[in-house]
Amino acid sequence: MLLYSLFGASILLGLVCLGLVVVNNNKQVEALNNKQQQLRDTQQQLSILRSEVAEMRTGMLSIGKRLVAVEEKNHELAQLQEVQKYDDPNAKIYSRAVKMVELGADLDEIIRECELPRAEAELLMSLHKQKGA
Repeated sequence: MLLYSLFGASILLGLVCLGLVVVNNNKQVEALNNKQQQLRDTQQQLSILRSEVAEMRTGMLSIGKRLVAVEEKNHELAQLQEVQKYDDPNAKIYSRAVKMVELGADLDEIIRECELPRAEAELLMSLHKQKGA
């Protein structure tokens, strides 16, 4: 009889252990499924972020190209403006007068050297003082 009770107890103990193994296995399977779902979600987010980065890169390249075009146009206009400054004889007089003002010439000297009317010479001097302030 003792042998039967020991045998029964060992079978019961084996069943309890088997139940614990099954429960633990189910928890591990559930945890694995959760981790796989997290991995799929993360991969989806990564895919979205990669496409957004690609769109931003494309936009930046487009902006860069437009910026280069604007800089080239600005350079062309600056060169054109420089050429026109020397084409106009009156502009040469005013350029010289401005240079004299910047160098500190007085009003009468500017009028005499550049043959400007007093009002224009005074205006140049006034504008130069405003720039300097």
